[in-house]
Amino acid sequence: MSEHIPSRVGLSQEFACSYLPDRQEQLLVILDPTCYSTQKFEMLLSLGFRRSGNQIYRPHCPSCSACNSVRVLAQEFTPSKSQKRKLNKVKAHFKVKYTQAKREEYYPLYSKYISLRHSDGTMFPPNIEQFQSFLFCSWLEITFIELWHQDTLVAVAVTDCMDNAVSAIYTFFDPDFEHYSLGTVMILQQLEFAKQQNKEFVYLGYQIDECTKMKYKTQFLPAQKHVNDQWLAI
Repeated sequence: MSEHIPSRVGLSQEFACSYLPDRQEQLLVILDPTCYSTQKFEMLLSLGFRRSGNQIYRPHCPSCSACNSVRVLAQEFTPSKSQKRKLNKVKAHFKVKYTQAKREEYYPLYSKYISLRHSDGTMFPPNIEQFQSFLFCSWLEITFIELWHQDTLVAVAVTDCMDNAVSAIYTFFDPDFEHYSLGTVMILQQLEFAKQQNKEFVYLGYQIDECTKMKYKTQFLPAQKHVNDQWLAI
């Protein structure tokens, strides 16, 4: 397969956008089964695609181009002073663990996170089937980056691993600890993991400048944004 979008793709129906209330959303979905492998997925990430569960997709909205994939240059990344303070604060009170095996503690933590932080979103109310179909994948290695406070699981960053990159799928955490800026901290942990594993990129998903909840991804520099099929420095 060449470095182009595969010929076997599907186009979803239009539906209400999850991020911009006045917009309609449409998705381009990969249908070619040969694309569902670590190597092919990494190539598709470089074309602006992303994973949700076992499915590979990217936005393909006829009248909107607000979503732009963002990737951080992991080996060149240095945390800012503010980010270093957040990291140091967490390292003084928490322990980081890495695992490829999901734990039974994940769903209760996810459910609490969605219920208390995203009760106005499309993932509320949470349920176990949605949790499993959204985060997990049968054809790709996933690393779960965990944050523990003594014997209590506080945060999980679901992280896809490829040969030359990692992709940040989703982070959920205990809202009781949100004063530690755990959303930012877990991205910093993914960047640290990528650097340790000698990966070139950390894909952070889609930056949406018009959506307050989705503007944070350009705080991690140096980074690139996928615009009009090109990666441009931010």
